[in-house]
Amino acid sequence: MTFTTNYELRCRDCGKGWGNQPKSICEDCFSPLEVSYDYDALRAAFSRDKIAQGPPSMWRYSALLPLPPDYNPVLPAGFTPLLRASRLGNQWGASHLFLKNDAVCVPTLSFKDRVVAVALAQARAFGFDTVACSSTGNLANSVAAQAARNGFKSWIFIPGDLEPAKIIGTQVFGAKLVRIAGSYDQVNRLCSQIADERHWGFVNVNLRPYYAEGSKTVGFEIAEQLGWRLPDNVVVPMAGGSLITKIKKAFTELIELNLVEPKPVKFFGAQATGCSPISAAVKCGNSEIDPQKPSTIARSLAIGNPADGHYAIQAIGKSGGWAEDVSDPEIVDSIQLLAQTEGIFTETAGGVTVGCARKLYRQDRILPEETTVLCITGNGLKTTDVLFGKYAEENAIPPKLAEFNRYMEAGEDSLAQTRGEVAETVEV
Repeated sequence: MTFTTNYELRCRDCGKGWGNQPKSICEDCFSPLEVSYDYDALRAAFSRDKIAQGPPSMWRYSALLPLPPDYNPVLPAGFTPLLRASRLGNQWGASHLFLKNDAVCVPTLSFKDRVVAVALAQARAFGFDTVACSSTGNLANSVAAQAARNGFKSWIFIPGDLEPAKIIGTQVFGAKLVRIAGSYDQVNRLCSQIADERHWGFVNVNLRPYYAEGSKTVGFEIAEQLGWRLPDNVVVPMAGGSLITKIKKAFTELIELNLVEPKPVKFFGAQATGCSPISAAVKCGNSEIDPQKPSTIARSLAIGNPADGHYAIQAIGKSGGWAEDVSDPEIVDSIQLLAQTEGIFTETAGGVTVGCARKLYRQDRILPEETTVLCITGNGLKTTDVLFGKYAEENAIPPKLAEFNRYMEAGEDSLAQTRGEVAETVEV
């Protein structure tokens, strides 16, 4: 099925156009397809005033998303807060630090709600009645929820070791969940085979070019919420590598349409050390990915052979940015740090972003006076298992003032003892 629009699929390498269809690979050169727009036709439709008149959701940017004609959204995803992180910034000596908080995105508390919303718009236009995905967790939640809202049947394919909260957060929406004894990369290969056999809309296989465009709305919102200015730096967690490239594309489009003043923006990628193929390539100066076998608590980022890794490396390198990675203990510490300074409970991917940002500041790759945005992409309620055992269970006390006073005195004595032990250790 095809229809008239101001966009079409185009090969990222050879440039051949493929119209609009459920397709992700160029048949001529086997490179990925990407949505290309007629920017001249969009200039009148995509202005600051018209955006401001739109809804307080990602749909305010509909003119620059690949949506079917007369599409009517059913969920107000996106337009999440951009928060100044003063307390976290004070710890790092950073005076212009911001958090783009997709931990509160509608409907399933991750940025994946943006990409799924666009993919399902096309699924309906292409005549699919069943949607599906391979997922490391957040995408599973979002496809299941939005399929239910839009009246699709849904099939979700996941590695067998996902966090229990993400599994329940998929099943509750009535999706058919298939657990695979293997890594995400193996799950994704299976889904590619199923997509060839069945008339299903796989959001990250045959609908992938449209799905990926939803990520641009993160970049649009950052610029608008900064007063239609671009930041100096953006720190982005990387799994498949698509998000960092699409935020870059969003900034480029805003410049093309004269909505922001041109300026260089550095892109910094964040990964877990236990699955860091993009980070490793950047650090070694390689342009291609050496696949890894994932071993990390950051399961939402555990993609050992990232589909957009090559393009993420390009986005980072051409901007003058860098990539970092952090260990599992550093991830947990960073989750706690963000919660205790800014009151935001992020999942492990957010811990990766915060942990890597801390390293980047220490390395002087990000300077304290620069405007820097950290992308928090998911909610900590999805990965509470990583904090088990980190906090002692308190004994209940009787509901009496005397008991509370004794409890306070005991706590002060314990704190004093701990300080004494620390002092002795330092002297030794």
